[in-house]
Amino acid sequence: MDKKNIFRKNAKQKLAKYMRNGRIKRDKFVVNKLEKLIRKNRYKNILLYIPLNSEVNSIQLIKKIRSKYNIYVPFMEGISFKMVKFRLPLFRKKFNIREPKNSYAVTPKIDLAIVPVLGVDGAFKRIGFGKGMYDRFFESLKSSPKVVFVQLGECFTQEFLCESHDILADIYITPYKTRINNDNRSRCSRCS
Repeated sequence: MDKKNIFRKNAKQKLAKYMRNGRIKRDKFVVNKLEKLIRKNRYKNILLYIPLNSEVNSIQLIKKIRSKYNIYVPFMEGISFKMVKFRLPLFRKKFNIREPKNSYAVTPKIDLAIVPVLGVDGAFKRIGFGKGMYDRFFESLKSSPKVVFVQLGECFTQEFLCESHDILADIYITPYKTRINNDNRSRCSRCS
């Protein structure tokens, strides 16, 4: 097993522990940080996600901000996804992922992408579930939005485990730490 898969396995175990201990508090801390970031920077078009059990509950954030911002979520298509406007009801699909109905409307350029992670490597690149859907999606974008990785607890390694096609974050937010990517040198700041 390669280093990335070993890290992925360990991260899943760590996240299972975070899901059992203080889950509601962890979700709230991350959602509050994201809300402040969005308001401060006045992002208008935001890509979020519909959470799996092991991911930060982004639905809380969507409920708070959807009246003032354009919220888009992934809609799976083949081996990647496209963005669709967030709207209810949500339907269960492949991999137990919930999605709104498909939309054929043209989506605008997104200003901010909030992406769930299993972990982050030393180059500030995303370690996900290994399907490559986010990597393919970001490769298809004509312009690069600000990218924020979110997680219930920090699963970060200084090692370089990712490949050139893996997506890179500008910010990595967990309940108790926020890391900012400064030219692939991360700076860590504790939350107050």
